Amino acid sequence: MVESVAALTPRIASVQLRASLAPHVAGQHLDIRLTAPDGYAAQRSYSIASAPGAELFELAVEKLDDGEVSPFFHEVVQPGDTFEVRGPLGGHFIWRPLDGGPLLLVAGGSGIAPLMAMLRDWAAAADADGAGVPLLLVYSARTWEELAFRDEIAVTAVRHPTLDFVAVTTRGPRVRDGDLTQRLDAASIRALLQGWGHRPHHTFICGANRFVDAVANALLDASVAAGSIKTERYGGA
Repeated sequence: MVESVAALTPRIASVQLRASLAPHVAGQHLDIRLTAPDGYAAQRSYSIASAPGAELFELAVEKLDDGEVSPFFHEVVQPGDTFEVRGPLGGHFIWRPLDGGPLLLVAGGSGIAPLMAMLRDWAAAADADGAGVPLLLVYSARTWEELAFRDEIAVTAVRHPTLDFVAVTTRGPRVRDGDLTQRLDAASIRALLQGWGHRPHHTFICGANRFVDAVANALLDASVAAGSIKTERYGGA
């Protein structure tokens, strides 16, 4: 059942679901199936943004103008609505606090969703042990306003000195010192890793196909081990 829907950015909505499902691991997703009155059905997979153990499952749904499912969440769905949900699913693109670090998370646009689950799980573990493994979160969008969860991430970085947060705005001005206003490439990735001062033991990249390919190749050029890099992607540039 839909508990709430709220705008995160002009094109990304937070959808909170209450469902009797097994607990999830950070990085997993849900399959959502919508069925029209005439029987036509469409199914899409959405990564879970909420922390493992949270009362509700949070999805970050980006509106696609030609999409069959995403406009429903932005224009039609209301609290109390119900639909078919399956999951949690996925066993490759996951991270648990016991996996350790250093941990590098790189997101493009709505690709922040599974990485938010990882960040929230990381923060809970850091609160418990008083430290937390080093974590660098690099998040790219066109403008500051299009960075979903940006305020939560920034507050988490203030609370936890072992978290470094770099925002990348490719079509808007830099808001904070240390942020970037260019697309991520080999040179910027090398500079970010050098400034961070750690070699990632686990790297997760999520975003559109071209973004993921560019970041993964840049990390390989920076001598990050291929076996430590996991990717999740969706269509588009």
